Amino acid sequence: MMKVFLAGATGAIGSRLVQLLRGSKYKAFGTTRDERKARWLQDEDVEPIVIDVFDREGLAQKVSEVRPDVVISQLTDLPKQLEGGLTDEDRRRNARMRSEGVTNLVDAALQAGVRRIVAQSYLPIYAPASRPHLETDPPDETGPSAISVAGVLAMEKVLTHACAIILRCGDLYGPGTWKETSGGAGFVHVDAAAWAAFLAIERGAPGIYNIADDDGYASIEKASRELGWSPDFRLSSIVRSAVPS
Repeated sequence: MMKVFLAGATGAIGSRLVQLLRGSKYKAFGTTRDERKARWLQDEDVEPIVIDVFDREGLAQKVSEVRPDVVISQLTDLPKQLEGGLTDEDRRRNARMRSEGVTNLVDAALQAGVRRIVAQSYLPIYAPASRPHLETDPPDETGPSAISVAGVLAMEKVLTHACAIILRCGDLYGPGTWKETSGGAGFVHVDAAAWAAFLAIERGAPGIYNIADDDGYASIEKASRELGWSPDFRLSSIVRSAVPS
C-alpha cells in the first residue's frame, strides 16, 4: 500500500484532503501540533504525528520512520478567524512557514528518499498583466503583498529544486475557510484544492500548476490536462466531522 505523509493535515485544505484519503488505497500519516487534533486524525483513519515542522531534526526522524512514498505539504500559519484583514505579523509568520517550515519538510523527504513531493503554494502573486495568467507569468515582488510573495517564491525555489509538484491555489472559500462563497477572481473552493493534491499523488509531472476557479484570473488548462483536475469538485456530502478549533 502506498504511504502518504501529509504535513498540515488539520488545516483548511489538509482536513479536506484527509476526507479523500480516508477509505482510499493510500495509507495516510498526518502532522499536527495539537494533541486534540491528533485524536481527530485518528478518528479519520489517519495515523497522527504530533510534530512542529520547525523542529528540523525531529521532523526528519518522523519522515524517516514512516518511509512514505509521497510527501504532501499543506503547511500554512494563518489565523483561524480573519477580522479586518491580515496584519504584517500574520504575513511574516506565514512567510516563515512557507520558507523555513516547507524547506525542513522537503529536506526531510529527500533524506528519506521520497521520490514524489506535492505542495500547496499561493496563486495571487502575479504582476499586473493580461489575463488569464499562465504559470510562467512573472510575480509582483514590489506590491503591497511583497512579504507574502517573497515567502512564496522562497518556498517555490526549494520545491522546484526538489522536482516537486507545486499547486498554486487561489484564495480559498468553503468549509473551514474565511469565506463561504467566492470573493471574486483568483479564488478556489477548498474541496477542489484538496482534490488537486489528491490527484497529484500519482498524476502530473513536476512543476507549477494554477489551481483556481475558471473565472479568467488564471489559466487552469495545465492542471486540467495533466492532473485531470476540475474546479467543480466538491466532497461536502461525505465529510463526517470538523477539525476541533
